[in-house]
Amino acid sequence: MSKVALVVEFRIKPDCRQAFRELVTDHAARTLEDEEGCLYFDVVVDQEDDGRVFFYEIYRDEAALDIHRNSPILARTRAAYADLISDRKLTVCAVL
Repeated sequence: MSKVALVVEFRIKPDCRQAFRELVTDHAARTLEDEEGCLYFDVVVDQEDDGRVFFYEIYRDEAALDIHRNSPILARTRAAYADLISDRKLTVCAVL
C-alpha cells in the first residue's frame, strides 16, 4: 500500500476569497484531527493570483482516502463552498 496525494485547485470568486479561506483552513485542521489516515493537509494560495487556492493532502493509503471521500466533514465543506468557487480541479497522485 502506497501513500496517495491529492492536489485540488480552486478558482475562487473575487468577493468570496476571505470566506473560502476561513472555511477551508478550518476544514484542513479538522480533517487532520479527525481522520488518522490523513498525514498532511495544507492550503496554499498562488502568490500572483489570490483567486487560485490549492489543497495538498497526503493519505496513508487508498483506504484512508476513501474514508475521507465519504466523510461528513468533506460533504459539509463542499456544500458550504459550492457558491464561493467558479471552478475546481482534482488530481490524485501516487506518492513515490
